[in-house]
Amino acid sequence: MTRNVGSTDRIIRIVAGLVIIGAGVYFGSWWGAIGLIPLATAAIGWCPAYAPFGISTCATKR
Repeated sequence: MTRNVGSTDRIIRIVAGLVIIGAGVYFGSWWGAIGLIPLATAAIGWCPAYAPFGISTCATKR
């Protein structure tokens, strides 16, 4: 697996994941567990949804 999640994308995923988890805790809903998905993809640097489309937000080396 080559990385396909860039640094800005990672930050957005971390913030979104924490917000979703926080909302789940605040409202007492297990749906907050969905926030683990963006956190996991940010942690490993690879998004399975990007792979079939060949999308990469990583900076290209010139």
